Amino acid sequence: MFDDIGKKFIEMLEEIGDITILFVQTLLYSLRGTFSFRDLLAQMVRVGIDSMPVAVVTAAFVGMVFAVQIASEFVKFGAGNVVGGVMGIAVARELAPALTAVVIAGRVGSAFAAEIGTMAVTEQIDAIYAMGSDPIKHLVVPRVIASTFMLPILTIFADLVGFFGGYLVAVYVIGINSFGYMDSASSFLSMNDITGGIIKAVFFGMIISVIGCYMGLKTKGGAKGVGEATTNSVVYSLMAIFVANYFMSLILFKR
Repeated sequence: MFDDIGKKFIEMLEEIGDITILFVQTLLYSLRGTFSFRDLLAQMVRVGIDSMPVAVVTAAFVGMVFAVQIASEFVKFGAGNVVGGVMGIAVARELAPALTAVVIAGRVGSAFAAEIGTMAVTEQIDAIYAMGSDPIKHLVVPRVIASTFMLPILTIFADLVGFFGGYLVAVYVIGINSFGYMDSASSFLSMNDITGGIIKAVFFGMIISVIGCYMGLKTKGGAKGVGEATTNSVVYSLMAIFVANYFMSLILFKR
């Protein structure tokens, strides 16, 4: 048992090291500008515009559910005038960046792993190497840059939709005063809360894209391997997002 645990731990450390190396290589190519801008624009449309409906619907109903849970309880204790502020802080700091990242990990990160994994098992990656080029430059860099830039934009939309989804429920379902909701939000919510959530989204975008591309590049074993790479991409991305979210919250919002 201990031997198996040790092997799994060593494999995990090796994968973390390989992902870190891939990230450094991607960063170097990005700084040099040696990538296709056409591929970058295509990936930005895919990550941003194509994912907008899913992200917006998720944020709206999460905000509405959160309002249902907290607004009625706050009203019971005579604290209905602070619901807007609590709602704004929760959405800006945690709900919008984290849940948007979860949605993108499931929709886009898995697609990255499946596409690149299919290229790996059909020897298209080897063909790129044979032509004297680097698949990281052509396949990984545009996806990482697109995710890094578009996830914060999706998070901003999620902030707005989630907050006003909570407003609709709090005001028209629970019966909280509209002016009180907005006034408490303006009093409680600071620019640091909003920018902190956006900074989180930047790192979440990097995490999702790098892990998705890494899982694709290391794919072996035909269709079964592609399926495993897709699953591992989502699972590892979610784990990394939640771990990073905790430490970033400590750093960004520690008062």
